Amino acid sequence: MHRISQSTALHRRNLRSVTACICVCLFVLTWVVYAQTLRYDFVNYDDPRYVYQNTRITSGISVANVAWAFSHIHSENWHPLTTITHMLDCQLHGLNAGWHHFTNVLLHSFAVVLLFVALERMTGVLWRSAFVSAVFAVHPLHVESVAWIAERKDVLSAFFFMLTLLAYLHYTRAPSIGRYLTVALVVALGLMSKPMLVTLPFVLLLLDYWPLERFETRRSNTRRRLSQLVLEKTPLIALSAVSSIVTFLAQRGAIGWTEQLPVSARISNTLVSYVIYIRQMFWPAGLAVFYPHPENRLPVLEISLALIVLVGTTAAAFRFRKRAPYFITGWLWYLGMLVPVIGLVQVGWQGHADRYTYLPQIGLYIAVTWAVTDFTRSWRFQRMVLTATTVVVIGALTWSSRLETAYWRDSETLFTHALAVTRNNDVALNNLGIIFLEKGRLDDAISNLQAAIDLRPENAPAHDNLAKALLQKGQVAEAMVHYRKFLEIEPENVEARNTLGTALIQQGKLREAIGQWQDALAIQPENGNAASNLAWVFATCPENSVRDGRHAVELAEKALRISGGKIPMIYKVLAAAYAESGRFDDAIATAQRGAELASQSNPALAGELENSIALYQSGRPLRDPTLTNGSSSP
Repeated sequence: MHRISQSTALHRRNLRSVTACICVCLFVLTWVVYAQTLRYDFVNYDDPRYVYQNTRITSGISVANVAWAFSHIHSENWHPLTTITHMLDCQLHGLNAGWHHFTNVLLHSFAVVLLFVALERMTGVLWRSAFVSAVFAVHPLHVESVAWIAERKDVLSAFFFMLTLLAYLHYTRAPSIGRYLTVALVVALGLMSKPMLVTLPFVLLLLDYWPLERFETRRSNTRRRLSQLVLEKTPLIALSAVSSIVTFLAQRGAIGWTEQLPVSARISNTLVSYVIYIRQMFWPAGLAVFYPHPENRLPVLEISLALIVLVGTTAAAFRFRKRAPYFITGWLWYLGMLVPVIGLVQVGWQGHADRYTYLPQIGLYIAVTWAVTDFTRSWRFQRMVLTATTVVVIGALTWSSRLETAYWRDSETLFTHALAVTRNNDVALNNLGIIFLEKGRLDDAISNLQAAIDLRPENAPAHDNLAKALLQKGQVAEAMVHYRKFLEIEPENVEARNTLGTALIQQGKLREAIGQWQDALAIQPENGNAASNLAWVFATCPENSVRDGRHAVELAEKALRISGGKIPMIYKVLAAAYAESGRFDDAIATAQRGAELASQSNPALAGELENSIALYQSGRPLRDPTLTNGSSSP
């Protein structure tokens, strides 16, 4: 008896050692693929609004910013925990993109290890759990979720998803209110990271069937037991319902364009996308950051084949649910987790997206891994064959993912690759146009942006960017055409109204410019640019009918408050407003303060302010003759 006890203890120690070794290997394997991202920059797609162009994020952690994260929509989503992690990165590392990438990779690494631990504890099977986790770690379809800083929500929600699996397993072994509350807390944290986890209660119910086998009891039949298990999930379902409502309200603006997509087109794309993701799992080639929506262009044969595959596989899963319970759990995991992002409720212009497979495909990994093991159980050299296959599969996926990750090193490489592997990709063309615009390659920018508009005339960002490029080229009239189209598509875009107002001034259309800036302030009362532009016109326009000194002071003081008193140009505007109102002492003092601020950074502006001081000392207001001859305002 003593020897049996010693043998059992030794076995447990060996198992713990092997498990720990696997965890370390999974962690290292993840970094083999993704360590290269620590050298990469941000990309110009979503990263600006998620991080470096959002002052709430770049200003770091504060009580006010954390409160804002919980009370406001961030990039058409309510995911306060994700928002706070971006703030924390900026607090600790500023805009050093490598450290932002580091956080993504670290979270993905933790998720990989936690998945292995959860699977091994649920199933009692070591090596199959390790293989599933290794595939999750290095599959090329997951590069987008890890290498894209804006997809922090994916890796953060995955971390809480895996913690939920462990917390739920802990609860099922000895149910108690405390353990259930722990599950609910982790689910809530996951939902506050990414609302796609609304399907998590459904996944837990699948795990009840297999591998936890909670459906089977001696005291009740399966139907009654199912009702009890569903009732048990009611609080979690309620959390998911609240998250779903908040997400729908947050994304109303992004959903609006899909009025152009009939329900039939969405259903067709949904069927085909399910099968595309399966094909990509087995053959992850031609991946891109964006795949254009096929709209009504899908062939009937392709739709029909997709429907046959889905219905046939689902029927087989139910048919063999007793003999292979892992298959129905894995298959329904895949189908169910994709529901929020499969396109029935379309958000954005994509037909499908690699990042959407991040957690759903774990179900397929489980189903295939357990099925292959069962199928080869009678083989004489099963262990040798499966070991060799594992090495080849993980090696090939690791190599492919390293290559795929390399495309994320900068925006130009990323979108050039997207154009090479997709067709009719107006989003890639628009983003390349932005890159060329920033580099001053105006002809290349205009060419790409015009091509994007030709593909999708309702591409609002492309109109906005093309207008900017044409303005820089001096083609003001052409630029205004695209600004007007942009505002027709997105009438509440404030910055476009500010820029259009400036373009109208250049054409001598003063009244129209004033109208644009007034509309901008009506939409966003705290917009400093519009307030400053209007204040300048009301203070300095040579036309008596336009000037309004009192209103100019009000607007200029607002602009100064919004700017925090750090922009010398606004002191120039405010001084002119004071002078127009006859407050010359205030005008002189304000101009002197602006000249002091500008002396180091903008000597030319400092000189202009010094000249205006002499004007105000003589008791005369400032007039800007350029407001009547078509030139620009300040």
